Amino acid sequence: MLEVKTLDKADERRDFPRGHLEAVHMSGLDFAVATFEPGWRWSESVAPIAGTESCQVPHNGYVVEGRMHIAMDEGGEAELGPGDVFVISAGHDAWVVGDEQCVVYDFAGSMATDYAKAEQ
Repeated sequence: MLEVKTLDKADERRDFPRGHLEAVHMSGLDFAVATFEPGWRWSESVAPIAGTESCQVPHNGYVVEGRMHIAMDEGGEAELGPGDVFVISAGHDAWVVGDEQCVVYDFAGSMATDYAKAEQ
C-alpha cells in the first residue's frame, strides 16, 4: 500500500473560537495541523463544543511555532515551544502563551477525529 495526501487539500477543516485544525484521514493515520491564536484556551474555546470540563483527547505531537502551556487535571504542568515533541494524555487544559500563534502537528489521530466535536 502507498497512500499520499497533502494538507493543501485537507480532508477536513474544523473551526473553533481563536483557532482551527486541518486534517487528512488515511489508512491507519489521521494527521492534523492545529493553529491556535493568541488568547486561545481550551477551557474557553473548545470546552463548550466538547461538553467536558477538560480535554479528553490524548495527543502525540510536535510544536512548529509559538508556545503553549499544558495543565494536567492531576496537577502536572509544562510549557511547550518550537521543536518540542510531546505526549499528553486525556484530562488537561491548555492555552497559548504570549502574542504569537501556536501551530501544532498532531500524529495521534484522536485530534483529527474527535477534537472540537460535540459529544455524541
